[in-house]
Amino acid sequence: MQKVQKTYTTEFKREAVRLAETSGKPITHLARELGISDTSIQKFRKELTEHGSQAFPGSGHQTAKARGSTPPQARIGNRKAGA
Repeated sequence: MQKVQKTYTTEFKREAVRLAETSGKPITHLARELGISDTSIQKFRKELTEHGSQAFPGSGHQTAKARGSTPPQARIGNRKAGA
């Protein structure tokens, strides 16, 4: 059975981080209320801290820096057999 990766909007991620910083609630409690894991909130916070306004540029696990790099299709095609 294949695991389905949940995706969240930029607004949701920013709001989750804002709530984590201002609500005074423990991250685990807040995460439960939002229906996400506490590690997701921590990852959102890290991304926002490291990339500021460039955080959460699109769908998937893509940063603004990665968008300018080699397209994923090209990287997949360059894999060695058996790797």
